[in-house]
Amino acid sequence: MNGHKDGDGAGQDGKQRVEKVATPVGEARITWHPAGRKAHTVLALGHGAGGGIEARDLRALAAALPAEGVTVALVEQPWRVAGKKVAPAPRTLDAAWSALWPALTLPGLPVVAGGRSAGARVACRTAGELGAQAVLALSFPLHPPGKPEKSRADELAGAGLPVLVVQGGRDPFGRPAEFPEGTSLVEVPYADHGFALPKSAALTEEEAMGVVTGAVTRWLAGG
Repeated sequence: MNGHKDGDGAGQDGKQRVEKVATPVGEARITWHPAGRKAHTVLALGHGAGGGIEARDLRALAAALPAEGVTVALVEQPWRVAGKKVAPAPRTLDAAWSALWPALTLPGLPVVAGGRSAGARVACRTAGELGAQAVLALSFPLHPPGKPEKSRADELAGAGLPVLVVQGGRDPFGRPAEFPEGTSLVEVPYADHGFALPKSAALTEEEAMGVVTGAVTRWLAGG
């Protein structure tokens, strides 16, 4: 099922590696940012439906967490690898993620499933059956913009594992106050769905990404 064509996974030398993985719905790609020999956890992060692993929050986590002993695996879905512009149905996204999961476990470390937006939904839907330790939901799309009645809160609850939500303060897909009571949530002030800030914001993008990386680092360190 897994095709290791470029590199050999996370490795132990701390160097970034790219791995291609065959799935029933096309070839996926994992970009590993290894923590090296001190690694204690793999954080697997999928992208959203409107972009790839170049998203600012994914890049920030990949840059910051290896120093904390967390190997970050940025996962590109087959549709994105193939250059398509529109994401497929959720069941296809879930099938690809499930098929590439064995490659994420090869380093022999606990794996935390995660992603941003649509990638967070995939992680929530599949984490329990795949054996993930927890779920990191970045910019979870709680509902379509302007349609709070179409809530996806059941996906968060359905993960059946510890879930951390990191959400922009002005995310139209769900502001922090809209999430169910008891949700473990960290707010990024002023940020939208892509964690972009308005010019009037009282913090910089670097500071906003510091909120993201700091929250995730503390959460992972807390077990």
